[in-house]
Amino acid sequence: MADINKLAWAQVGRVTEPGRYMFKFGLLTIAADDLYIWERYPNAAFTLVGTNLNGQTEAEEFRLGTFELRTNSNYSEGEE
Repeated sequence: MADINKLAWAQVGRVTEPGRYMFKFGLLTIAADDLYIWERYPNAAFTLVGTNLNGQTEAEEFRLGTFELRTNSNYSEGEE
């Protein structure tokens, strides 16, 4: 799995639509519920959860799991 284990909204470019996005660490699926949380708690950080779609393991694919609310974030909007 990737070295990254938690992601903040700023790290994914503050995406505004659910979907699958390619990042340095792999493909990330962001659900509407994930965006709902980020819109209300912009500093929330989600745990990355690896997925294994259709038994394929070549590409690293992830979804967002549990989240924690952070009051003081070190992430800037441009940070990846």
